[in-house]
Amino acid sequence: MKLISQFVCKSAAVSLLALFSVAGNVSAADAAPAVASVPAPGPHNENTVYAVVNGQTILISDFANAFNATLRQKFYHGQVPEGEFAKVRDLVTKQLVLRILLLDEAKRRGIVADEKKVAEAVAGYEAQYAASESWKQNRERLLPGLRAQLSTQSVLEQIEKTVRAVPVLPAAEVKKFYTSHPELFTEPEKLHLSVIMLAVDPSSPEAAWVQARDEAQAIYKRLQNGADFAETARIHSTGKEAEKGGDLGYVHRGMLPDVLEAKIDAFKPGLAAEPIQLLEGVAIFRLEGRQPAQLRAFADVAERAASLAQREVQDAAWSALQARLEAAATIRILGNHLLPEGNGVPQSAGAR
Repeated sequence: MKLISQFVCKSAAVSLLALFSVAGNVSAADAAPAVASVPAPGPHNENTVYAVVNGQTILISDFANAFNATLRQKFYHGQVPEGEFAKVRDLVTKQLVLRILLLDEAKRRGIVADEKKVAEAVAGYEAQYAASESWKQNRERLLPGLRAQLSTQSVLEQIEKTVRAVPVLPAAEVKKFYTSHPELFTEPEKLHLSVIMLAVDPSSPEAAWVQARDEAQAIYKRLQNGADFAETARIHSTGKEAEKGGDLGYVHRGMLPDVLEAKIDAFKPGLAAEPIQLLEGVAIFRLEGRQPAQLRAFADVAERAASLAQREVQDAAWSALQARLEAAATIRILGNHLLPEGNGVPQSAGAR
């Protein structure tokens, strides 16, 4: 539910572009980066209903704005990857549905916006766009909508904070969490490695790589014939570890290049391994020793265990509320056929 939480609680910032667009002559460049893949209403006007949630409507324009925001948050280029449209559409639909349900629940609980924080946020926008001529011209028209968005954001933040305010877990529950999640408190295997690195610039021509591979093979043969690894590293290695005889010290399993990870299990302690081509050059590794994965004592990780266990309970409470609200709601998705590549009813928020 993390993405949903981020969406419903941070919608004001990303929706400022929509407010600017409504103003008419305010350029998108004054507000936020433009996004090319926006599902447009097409022949339908912006007031076409996309969905109805407990009698409240979500317009196609609401969906387009939310879809835009999700693209900016999730994808670097602001474009939906090929074949991913339906997945993103369903995610945005679910987010919009939950936003309505959470706001209704907040109202039922008597949760209201923190007006002080809203005022501070408005002041921040005022300062950010103070030099924008478009902002100056449209400020009075934009401010009411901006305040409304920020107030909504405040309410959503507060209901999440309220739901997550679960009692502190007793020590016995924390210990139980530690026992049932050993993978969270286990130090991975450590490998003591030495290396002779023959550096090659990644952009070098193939001839440079061939030369490095040939040199590495010649060095490897000398090592097999009894040459001292540390002394050979001091002479030939181009890495900063050369002065230490190639000693890299202990490194955690999982931090190694993939090509090395795939071969490391076959390494025999004290013996040089065959040369391996890496992104930065050709390397000859020697495994000096292994330190097995080790579960840390509870006393050493009690504070972290308490934090993780508490977060798990908080996440469960937040997810349970959203699931309960969604299960009890009447949700009708009407507008998928209006969207590019869209078809069918999202499984996450089907008509009920």
